[in-house]
Amino acid sequence: MRSILRKVILASAFGAAVALAGNSAMAATRVNVPFDFSIAGKTLPAGGYDIVHDGSKAFITLRSLDARESYTWLLNPGPAESSTKIALRFDDRDGNHVLQSVQYGSMTTPRLDHTKSIDLERQTRGQ
Repeated sequence: MRSILRKVILASAFGAAVALAGNSAMAATRVNVPFDFSIAGKTLPAGGYDIVHDGSKAFITLRSLDARESYTWLLNPGPAESSTKIALRFDDRDGNHVLQSVQYGSMTTPRLDHTKSIDLERQTRGQ
């Protein structure tokens, strides 16, 4: 009897795990970035990237098509007016593009690069 009960419990747990895996399927969108850009001080080449949104809707991943580079961030509530928009936002620093945020529908990453904020703070203190 214990053996049968154990098998039923294990089968139920396995079924639940499979169901959760199916529900957490990731949605991917391919984007083409027409210029080199940097993330966290590392330069990435122009080209195709996948934006992968996990099923829990809490994380977003930017992954190069060759899967050599991958960056994952936590999503926060963003602009409510767009539930389908996917956007990469960049700052232009002397001709260099720096990724600032990723928007996925009505969710967005926090500011990814804080250099500009630090520079503004230094200018304010120096005055």
